[in-house]
Amino acid sequence: MKASTPTDVQTLLRDLPSISEVDRHLEAKGLPSGKPVRARVNQVLEAFRAALLAAPRDAALPGREALLREIEAAVSRPPPNQLRRVINATGVVVHTNLGRAVLTPALTQAAQALQHAYINLEFDLEAGKRGERGGRVPELLATLSGAEAGLVVNNNAAAVLLLLSALAAGREVIVSRGELVEIGGSFRVPDIMRQSGARLVEVGTTNRTRLADYAEAITADSVALLKVHRSNFTLTGFTEEATVPELAALARERGLTVWHDLGSGTFYRFSQPALRNLPTVAQEIEAGADVVAFSGDKLLGSVQAGIVVGRAALLDRMRRHPLFRSLRVDRVRLVLLEHSLLAYLEMERLRETNAVVDLLERTPGDMEWLAGRLLDALKPAEGRGLSWEVVRDQSLAGGGAVPEVRMDTLCLALQRPGRDGEALAADLRAGEPPIVARLQEGRVLLDFRTLFAHDIEDVAEAIRALCGA
Repeated sequence: MKASTPTDVQTLLRDLPSISEVDRHLEAKGLPSGKPVRARVNQVLEAFRAALLAAPRDAALPGREALLREIEAAVSRPPPNQLRRVINATGVVVHTNLGRAVLTPALTQAAQALQHAYINLEFDLEAGKRGERGGRVPELLATLSGAEAGLVVNNNAAAVLLLLSALAAGREVIVSRGELVEIGGSFRVPDIMRQSGARLVEVGTTNRTRLADYAEAITADSVALLKVHRSNFTLTGFTEEATVPELAALARERGLTVWHDLGSGTFYRFSQPALRNLPTVAQEIEAGADVVAFSGDKLLGSVQAGIVVGRAALLDRMRRHPLFRSLRVDRVRLVLLEHSLLAYLEMERLRETNAVVDLLERTPGDMEWLAGRLLDALKPAEGRGLSWEVVRDQSLAGGGAVPEVRMDTLCLALQRPGRDGEALAADLRAGEPPIVARLQEGRVLLDFRTLFAHDIEDVAEAIRALCGA
């Protein structure tokens, strides 16, 4: 249809299709229609009306067909807030904003059959009656950690809340002032502790807390010494803190217990140079912690969960507390967590079944073949508006796991002459699937640490599209 003349504005406005006409048109095209896309259709219609009314008198105006094409394009694209696949090119392995731990197809396929059937979630097959919820998860947690018992709740904040509510309500818990952190979403550890009814006793200073500070604070109302992992920052310089073995020795002497909010725990010993000194959960238990709490979807590489391991008598009190039922995990996550933990029984094969472990263990040498595949796929677009090169850089574990620990990596550095990196990064995010990268000195870096083999063609296609190739 030819563009309309300026005198046709009112005619075009009267000729705009009704909602029912738009629905019929979308149905004929095999596109979503009706209520699910109504907001997007109205948005296009309103923008179209506004553009017609604001057009200069001598402007050529778009017609009804142009409007319908815009509506088709709008409903074909998923809305920005709809959950969908995103390519993580940031290099941050446990990316809180991108879903934290990624699960491997091998893991989800192993658990898939149980998602489509009734399962013995709370049923003792031998006794033929109601049993304990959780399958083998508590047993596996105890085996892998060397602790007496294990339990699972919704997330680590819930684990700490339950721990304090069940074991410290109305009593004193002593914690270093330098460990009273704020985690993502403005959640503060002291606020969680106060909700439990425990009385928080802060000792030491922001940068230095000695064992003597804990000892001096102990009273007849004290029940535990709490150590909290600084999940998203580090203290450097003039610092001092008490270790778990030191706290454990003091606690035994004074009739208390030691609890460690580890934040991000793992049963795996990394060979990655930057992560070799990271203690495992089993080491924390061996060091003397009576209870250790940590997240399931961080370094462990599984689903969101708050995992607690430790002395059986203490965990039994937590399990019997009324709050435990409110914080429990659903069947889907329990099945996936059980299969994640089963994979840890074969540590030598863990990189095949645990994506987080595999990505964190990658070396620049491991990434060279991915870089080569991407460069080969980009050859048709060379010299067409974008420049790129493979560079060495460093990436982060993320997820409040090991703040500021950097690992050597390879990246594809993208640059568009005369344009800033932010615009290029926005173009990549606007694609399908969206690609989330990082900016550095005006360039966009696509980090091969967090790119999977199946991402490469999508990344290449996005870059070729930006080049017009």
